[in-house]
Amino acid sequence: MTATIERGAATAPVSAAPQQRPAKPPASRKPSGFLRSSSGRKVVMAVTGAVMVGYLIVHMLGNLKIFFGAQSFNDYAHGLRTFGEPLLPYRTVVTLVEVVLAVSVVLHMWAAITLTRRAAKARPVKYVAKKAQAGGYATHIMRFGGITILLFVIWHLLDLTFGVVNPAGFDGTPAARMIEGFAPSRWWVTLIYVVAVVMVGLHLRHGLWSGFQTLGWAKGRAKTVRLGAGLVAGVIALGFLAPPLAVMIGVVK
Repeated sequence: MTATIERGAATAPVSAAPQQRPAKPPASRKPSGFLRSSSGRKVVMAVTGAVMVGYLIVHMLGNLKIFFGAQSFNDYAHGLRTFGEPLLPYRTVVTLVEVVLAVSVVLHMWAAITLTRRAAKARPVKYVAKKAQAGGYATHIMRFGGITILLFVIWHLLDLTFGVVNPAGFDGTPAARMIEGFAPSRWWVTLIYVVAVVMVGLHLRHGLWSGFQTLGWAKGRAKTVRLGAGLVAGVIALGFLAPPLAVMIGVVK
């Protein structure tokens, strides 16, 4: 007895294995919020930098009062502390300016540090050959210059503001502190001041240029903006250097 098996009936349809779709890479989470974004932190740097530039200009103009005599300089310093009296208590405006300036410095440093770390994470492999751009020396100026300026500000406050390291002491008048602080015998103090102010000028030049770029003001007029940033930084640096150098060489006594 012979059994006949039909091929068609005996062959079961074989379904093709479903193709698996490649897994999508996890979407990188972009920082949400203004202060979490790189653009927001750049704006923070630009705004706080503008606050500090404004303070530097006013402070520079005040220092130049020493060329009009000790009494003129002392009157200026006294006027800052009594500004707004009797409506406001003694030293109210100066205290508010100091608070705004301190907050600006902290926010400026925070934005700079976090942006630097974020840029380092985005580019973990360093370039083999560094580009010959402003970013080369400017990066070092902004890093080490910022530290130098911070240390100088501490010394500056101890010297001319609180009189702790100044020969005239705390009870000395503002003019006496400046004249005795930059006396020829303390030439090393003047040298420290010159180095710090030069660093401020370089830092300011690059900071102004970066701020204009962040705000979009440098588009189409890069050379003009770069020249303007250098000019502003140079004028401020010379304005701060003039009084101590004049005292050291005996022009101001």
